[in-house]
Amino acid sequence: MKIRHIHAGEVAVPLKTPFKTAVRTVTHVLSLVLKIETDDSRIGHGEAPSTAVITGDLTGTMRAGLAVLAPQLAGQDLADFNACLRIVEKGLMHHTSLKAALEMALFDLRAQSYGMPLYKLLGGGTPKLKTDVTISVNDAATMVADCRTAVDDGFDALKVKVGGRSWREDVETTIAIRKAIGPDVAIRLDANQGWTPKHALRVLAALEQAGVEIELVEQPVKADDIAGLRYITERTTVPIMADEAVFGATDAIHLLSTGSADILNIKLMKTGGISQAIEIAQLARRFRRTCMIGCMLEGVISVTAAAHFAVAHADVVTSVDLDGPQLCVERVVHGGLSMLGPWIELPDAPGLGIERVDGLTREQQFA
Repeated sequence: MKIRHIHAGEVAVPLKTPFKTAVRTVTHVLSLVLKIETDDSRIGHGEAPSTAVITGDLTGTMRAGLAVLAPQLAGQDLADFNACLRIVEKGLMHHTSLKAALEMALFDLRAQSYGMPLYKLLGGGTPKLKTDVTISVNDAATMVADCRTAVDDGFDALKVKVGGRSWREDVETTIAIRKAIGPDVAIRLDANQGWTPKHALRVLAALEQAGVEIELVEQPVKADDIAGLRYITERTTVPIMADEAVFGATDAIHLLSTGSADILNIKLMKTGGISQAIEIAQLARRFRRTCMIGCMLEGVISVTAAAHFAVAHADVVTSVDLDGPQLCVERVVHGGLSMLGPWIELPDAPGLGIERVDGLTREQQFA
């Protein structure tokens, strides 16, 4: 089974409401969709969103990177799977989102060749997950209303965006949310690098004093402020999760060995694909730490791939944040995961189970 052609197109899916964090506001999920076709007419699908403020990737830069990698992959035999992965990893620096899309398409094809779903190829597990849902930064009344709606929809874990404003506003909003939803719904605060170490500790101390329990705090400080991240981790009992601070295995080793974070957020768009995600999960297991499987604002294809990875590593991936498709107005992908409220279920079809994608624009053959 050899790679014959590689195609790419773009899709833009509007969100139900604008997605607001401390670093950006987004109204659409804009993704580059890849299709790798083999000489036996199989097609592997991959997808990567445009996420300039986090990974640096735009659809234009990903197209430029694909023009470099696609000719190197063309003609490669998927029987030598590791050689294909090495081309993706070594053939171009950075471009982690593009690499993730290429890797998921390659893993899709490999699982198809064995006639099994990807999660089974990766180690098996129960093909069902429960995700949280994201609550965007807004005024307190809007955030409380959004939280109530999410709980009414069946979600029992909320990722509440904070940061980028005064610490008192974050405290007051979180207290109001807890009062509105009761004690049984998990609150995960995500500052998206929007706090300083002292700011973070003020928030956590004030919430503790108010009797508000928080499940975890995600990336409270700037991605490169590992000392600040460790400072917070050492001074609070609330679990601290690294997100933008951990892209690949090298970052994971440093964070884990220095005790700078309690939890690692694995996102395929940061790791450059499934192979590095597996390495990070193995490291977390060795250090007796846990991981979250997360996503950017992503569509069905890439979230399906992340869910397959999470199912196969459920012993260490204990938190799920794969709500991207739930936030969209419509679904343009046929096949892949199904979502009902917080529940994600994977199909028993070979590979990722993707059938086709509607509404692709600017389609182009790269190899």
